[in-house]
Order: sequence, then C-alpha cells, then structure tokens
Amino acid sequence: MAPRNKKKPIWVVEKERARAASAAETVWLFGIHAVRDALENPMRERLRLVVTKNAADRLADAITKSGMTPEIQDPRKFNVPIDPNSVHQGAALEVKPLDWGSLSESCAPRGDNPLIILLDRVTDPHNVGAILRSAEVFGARAVIAPTRHSAPETGALAKTASGALERQPYIKIRNLVTAMKTLQDMGYFLIGMDGAANDVLDDVLFVHKNRPTAIVMGAEGPGLRDLTKETVDILAKIDFAGEFGSLNVSNAAAVSLYAARTSLGPMKK
Repeated sequence: MAPRNKKKPIWVVEKERARAASAAETVWLFGIHAVRDALENPMRERLRLVVTKNAADRLADAITKSGMTPEIQDPRKFNVPIDPNSVHQGAALEVKPLDWGSLSESCAPRGDNPLIILLDRVTDPHNVGAILRSAEVFGARAVIAPTRHSAPETGALAKTASGALERQPYIKIRNLVTAMKTLQDMGYFLIGMDGAANDVLDDVLFVHKNRPTAIVMGAEGPGLRDLTKETVDILAKIDFAGEFGSLNVSNAAAVSLYAARTSLGPMKK
C-alpha cells in the first residue's frame, strides 16, 4: 500500500502563499521622470508600458534602450490602474518591486564607515520619497523600513523620489528592532532622533565619527516607539536657533543626513 502524502505544516503553507503573493505583486510607476529612470534601470523587471504619443516621443531613447514595446493610448482615455488625479504626464509603467538583497549584504561595512537611515512607522509615501532623495544625495548606503507600517513602493513614492527609488536601496525588513540589533552587531552606532533628547546631533556625531552610523527617524507626531528608543545607542536632537523648532520627518532626515555626511567625511555607497 502506497504511503499517504503528508500534509504540509500550516507555517509552510502560509510561507509559500506569502512568497507567491509577493511574486505576483506589481507596482505602477507614473510620470516622465519616474518612468524614464525605471526604463533605464537594468535591475527593474518591467511588465507593461503605457504612454501617449507625446510621452513616447519624450521617452524615445529610454524606450529603445529598454527594448519594450509601448502601448500608445489617447490622453483622454488613459486606461491604467492609477489614481485618476495622478499627474502621470502620459506615461505609466507596470513593474515588479526592486530587490536590494538582505540587510547584511547591503549594509556590511566592508572596511569603511557607511551611513544608513532607518524609518520607524514613516508611512507617508511623499515623505519616504523625499528621504530617498536625500539619502542618495548625502551618500547613505541604504534606507531601511519594516514591511508593515511603512510606505510601500508606489507610483506616488517614486514620483516624489524623482528617480532615487531606482538607485537608492530601500530595504524592507520584518522587525525594526531585530534589524537594529543586527546592525549593532555589525559595528553600527545607532542614533535615534528625538526632539526631547538631551544630546545634540552634531556633538554626538563628533564623538562617534569613526564608525558606521545609523540614524533612526520616527513618524511625525508619535515619533520613535518606546522599544526603538530603548534599542538605539543614544537619542539626539537637531539644534535649533530659536527656543522652539519643528521640521517634518523628511526635512529632519535631510538635515540629519547632511550633518552626518559632514562629520563622517566622504562615504562609499
């Protein structure tokens, strides 16, 4: 009598379903700049390109380089699954999310003192897009955020990032605190940004400038979670000129990255 097939454990079935769902996930990018950068990115898996005649002319070189055959549509009947209020400029591209590899692979110091930024519950795609731009400008190795309670890769995020999404690693991890501890084991010094902190960021960076650095930013309003605060090596604040100062998270990230870039000197990505 042939042995009966063993039933897969529930956790195995759920893992396989999650992997299949992830593989099926696609993103619609829109706007001339976001679409052009994705067409020119060899790491992108591109599925469908929809453009108006005018957009096709503007993107001609990038389309040729990508090898894609675009679907030309009437601008009055631009039929793609994006928000009808999106400023798409007659260009939309369906893609698979980028795979930047694991945290350990991307953030290993490799003999230098890299800078990275971690996001704790920053869910607004416009803020994350702006942070990706700043991370690219100031030489951050990666932007890291948990898969849940963070901004996913979307057309709005890509448009705000103005091409940085295609070049700046945006790594999703399961658990932020676990990732922070992994980075500490790799030699990173973790600075949590908190407006109520006693220490000033510039002073902290000066004391710890000769080591890999990770800056942790919290969501606007609630800021860093308690467990995140307990895990970082130190809390620091941006030194404001007046008695009261407030920046949104993307601006605060830009200022923090600039301060770190200035303190740590030239950084390799």
